[in-house]
Amino acid sequence: MSGLWLAVLLVGAVSMTLKATGPVLLGGEELPDAMQRVVTLMAPTLLAALISTQMFGSGKALVLDARVAGLLVGAFGIWRKWPTLLVVVLGAAATALTRLVVG
Repeated sequence: MSGLWLAVLLVGAVSMTLKATGPVLLGGEELPDAMQRVVTLMAPTLLAALISTQMFGSGKALVLDARVAGLLVGAFGIWRKWPTLLVVVLGAAATALTRLVVG
């Protein structure tokens, strides 16, 4: 087994342990409303952080390139509640077109 697979298994085991800890510690009780709101917002916040670091980061530098155009088109499509496939295709097309025009 390679070191990479060992790391994947270790991270999976730790993740499962952490997920199981909450219900065990609470003992079937509900979370307070304030904590429930925080837990609800954690997943979208983490996803936005991952997307932004992949979109705008390169090492320790801030990079603004053609991907920004695709992100803006995608965000607009989501805001307008367009179908997901259309949003993805238009975002990719905007990125490609920007790369073609800008170079």
